[in-house]
Amino acid sequence: MANNPQGPNGNQDPAGSTQMFRAFVDEGVRQPQPTTTSSGGSRIGVIVGVIVAIAVIGGVAWLALA
Repeated sequence: MANNPQGPNGNQDPAGSTQMFRAFVDEGVRQPQPTTTSSGGSRIGVIVGVIVAIAVIGGVAWLALA
């Protein structure tokens, strides 16, 4: 009769692939997702971008009507 090392009797996987996969999956679950709490920098960038866009449109309109 053949000896099945991966049988239900609790033996470990000789190659270790099952244990390594489980460790990889468990490691991914335990790590918390980094959160970005400083949204002020992106807000300032949007405000500056809108101001620059308005200035450019105003300059083009001023040159077109001049």
